[in-house]
Amino acid sequence: MRTSKGVEWAVHALINLAWLQEAPVATAQLAAGHDLPPSYLNKVLQQLVRAGILESLPGARGGFRLARPLETVSMLDVVVAIEGDEPLFRCAEIRQCGTIGERFPDSSFTRPCSVKSAMGRAEAAWRKALAEQSVADVQAAFAANTPNAGKRVRRALGRG
Repeated sequence: MRTSKGVEWAVHALINLAWLQEAPVATAQLAAGHDLPPSYLNKVLQQLVRAGILESLPGARGGFRLARPLETVSMLDVVVAIEGDEPLFRCAEIRQCGTIGERFPDSSFTRPCSVKSAMGRAEAAWRKALAEQSVADVQAAFAANTPNAGKRVRRALGRG
Protein backbone atom coordinates (compact mmCIF):
# COMPACT_ATOMS: atom_id res chain seq x y z
CA MET A 1 0.00 0.00 0.00
CA ARG A 2 1.27 3.44 -0.87
CA THR A 3 -0.15 6.89 -0.35
CA SER A 4 0.77 9.85 -2.50
CA LYS A 5 3.19 12.56 -1.49
CA GLY A 6 0.12 14.76 -1.18
CA VAL A 7 -0.78 13.12 2.13
CA GLU A 8 2.61 13.97 3.62
CA TRP A 9 2.48 17.48 2.19
CA ALA A 10 -1.03 17.97 3.57
CA VAL A 11 -0.06 16.93 7.11
CA HIS A 12 3.01 19.18 7.12
CA ALA A 13 0.97 22.10 5.76
CA LEU A 14 -1.63 21.60 8.49
CA ILE A 15 1.02 21.48 11.21
CA ASN A 16 2.74 24.57 9.84
CA LEU A 17 -0.56 26.46 9.63
CA ALA A 18 -1.35 25.51 13.23
CA TRP A 19 1.96 26.98 14.35
CA LEU A 20 1.09 30.22 12.57
CA GLN A 21 -1.96 30.57 14.84
CA GLU A 22 -4.80 31.41 12.43
CA ALA A 23 -2.85 33.76 10.18
CA PRO A 24 -3.65 32.95 6.52
CA VAL A 25 -0.68 31.88 4.42
CA ALA A 26 -0.36 31.95 0.64
CA THR A 27 0.29 28.72 -1.22
CA ALA A 28 3.54 30.09 -2.62
CA GLN A 29 4.82 30.85 0.87
CA LEU A 30 3.89 27.41 2.21
CA ALA A 31 5.40 25.73 -0.85
CA ALA A 32 8.63 27.71 -0.57
CA GLY A 33 8.93 26.68 3.08
CA HIS A 34 9.54 23.08 2.01
CA ASP A 35 10.69 23.66 -1.59
CA LEU A 36 7.51 22.12 -3.03
CA PRO A 37 5.87 22.91 -6.37
CA PRO A 38 3.25 25.61 -5.60
CA SER A 39 0.74 24.43 -8.21
CA TYR A 40 0.68 20.87 -6.86
CA LEU A 41 0.58 22.00 -3.24
CA ASN A 42 -2.33 24.29 -4.13
CA LYS A 43 -4.28 21.26 -5.41
CA VAL A 44 -3.59 19.47 -2.12
CA LEU A 45 -4.70 22.50 -0.10
CA GLN A 46 -7.88 22.82 -2.17
CA GLN A 47 -8.68 19.18 -1.38
CA LEU A 48 -8.36 20.03 2.33
CA VAL A 49 -10.70 22.99 1.82
CA ARG A 50 -13.30 20.72 0.17
CA ALA A 51 -12.98 18.36 3.16
CA GLY A 52 -13.65 21.24 5.59
CA ILE A 53 -10.18 21.01 7.14
CA LEU A 54 -8.86 24.31 5.74
CA GLU A 55 -10.39 27.65 4.76
CA SER A 56 -9.34 29.55 1.67
CA LEU A 57 -9.38 33.33 2.10
CA PRO A 58 -9.29 35.48 -1.06
CA GLY A 59 -7.43 38.74 -1.52
CA ALA A 60 -3.96 40.20 -1.19
CA ARG A 61 -3.73 39.14 2.47
CA GLY A 62 -5.57 35.90 1.88
CA GLY A 63 -4.35 32.37 1.75
CA PHE A 64 -5.13 29.26 3.72
CA ARG A 65 -5.79 28.72 7.39
CA LEU A 66 -7.21 25.97 9.54
CA ALA A 67 -10.99 25.62 9.47
CA ARG A 68 -10.97 23.66 12.72
CA PRO A 69 -8.51 22.72 15.47
CA LEU A 70 -6.01 19.97 14.66
CA GLU A 71 -7.33 17.98 17.63
CA THR A 72 -10.50 17.39 15.59
CA VAL A 73 -8.69 16.33 12.41
CA SER A 74 -7.67 12.68 12.29
CA MET A 75 -4.92 11.32 10.10
CA LEU A 76 -7.67 9.34 8.36
CA ASP A 77 -9.49 12.60 7.59
CA VAL A 78 -6.37 13.80 5.78
CA VAL A 79 -5.85 10.54 3.88
CA VAL A 80 -9.50 10.50 2.77
CA ALA A 81 -9.34 14.18 1.76
CA ILE A 82 -6.29 13.56 -0.43
CA GLU A 83 -6.68 9.96 -1.59
CA GLY A 84 -10.45 9.50 -1.48
CA ASP A 85 -12.46 6.89 0.38
CA GLU A 86 -12.22 4.04 -2.12
CA PRO A 87 -11.14 0.67 -0.73
CA LEU A 88 -7.43 -0.02 -1.16
CA PHE A 89 -8.04 -3.56 -2.44
CA ARG A 90 -10.49 -4.51 -5.14
CA CYS A 91 -11.14 -8.21 -5.48
CA ALA A 92 -11.35 -9.30 -9.12
CA GLU A 93 -12.57 -12.79 -8.16
CA ILE A 94 -9.70 -14.44 -10.00
CA ARG A 95 -10.42 -17.56 -7.93
CA GLN A 96 -13.28 -18.14 -10.40
CA CYS A 97 -11.21 -17.58 -13.55
CA GLY A 98 -9.30 -19.85 -15.89
CA THR A 99 -8.80 -23.56 -15.74
CA ILE A 100 -8.46 -23.47 -11.96
CA GLY A 101 -11.79 -21.69 -11.53
CA GLU A 102 -13.42 -24.15 -13.91
CA ARG A 103 -12.44 -27.04 -11.61
CA PHE A 104 -14.64 -25.75 -8.79
CA PRO A 105 -18.42 -25.95 -8.63
CA ASP A 106 -20.33 -22.63 -8.44
CA SER A 107 -21.22 -23.47 -4.85
CA SER A 108 -17.53 -23.01 -3.98
CA PHE A 109 -17.94 -19.28 -4.56
CA THR A 110 -20.88 -18.52 -2.29
CA ARG A 111 -18.63 -17.33 0.53
CA PRO A 112 -16.55 -14.16 0.24
CA CYS A 113 -13.09 -14.57 -1.23
CA SER A 114 -10.61 -15.28 1.56
CA VAL A 115 -8.04 -12.96 -0.03
CA LYS A 116 -10.61 -10.14 -0.09
CA SER A 117 -11.52 -10.85 3.53
CA ALA A 118 -7.88 -10.80 4.65
CA MET A 119 -7.19 -7.55 2.82
CA GLY A 120 -10.38 -6.04 4.24
CA ARG A 121 -9.31 -6.83 7.80
CA ALA A 122 -5.89 -5.29 7.19
CA GLU A 123 -7.39 -2.14 5.69
CA ALA A 124 -9.87 -1.82 8.56
CA ALA A 125 -6.99 -2.00 11.07
CA TRP A 126 -5.02 0.61 9.10
CA ARG A 127 -8.01 2.97 8.92
CA LYS A 128 -8.72 2.48 12.63
CA ALA A 129 -5.12 3.35 13.54
CA LEU A 130 -5.26 6.51 11.40
CA ALA A 131 -8.65 7.49 12.84
CA GLU A 132 -7.27 7.20 16.38
CA GLN A 133 -4.46 9.72 15.72
CA SER A 134 -5.19 13.38 15.33
CA VAL A 135 -2.93 15.70 13.37
CA ALA A 136 -2.42 17.47 16.72
CA ASP A 137 -0.91 14.20 18.05
CA VAL A 138 1.53 14.20 15.13
CA GLN A 139 2.33 17.87 15.72
CA ALA A 140 2.98 17.15 19.41
CA ALA A 141 5.36 14.31 18.51
CA PHE A 142 7.15 16.59 16.05
CA ALA A 143 7.48 19.31 18.70
CA ALA A 144 8.71 16.80 21.29
CA ASN A 145 11.43 15.58 18.92
CA THR A 146 12.41 18.99 17.56
CA PRO A 147 12.99 21.79 20.07
CA ASN A 148 11.38 25.11 19.09
CA ALA A 149 9.77 23.58 16.00
CA GLY A 150 6.88 26.04 15.95
CA LYS A 151 9.18 29.01 16.40
CA ARG A 152 11.41 27.76 13.56
CA VAL A 153 8.42 27.35 11.23
CA ARG A 154 7.14 30.85 12.05
CA ARG A 155 10.60 32.31 11.33
CA ALA A 156 10.95 30.33 8.10
CA LEU A 157 7.61 31.68 6.90
CA GLY A 158 8.46 35.23 7.94
CA ARG A 159 6.03 35.28 10.86
CA GLY A 160 8.23 35.47 13.88
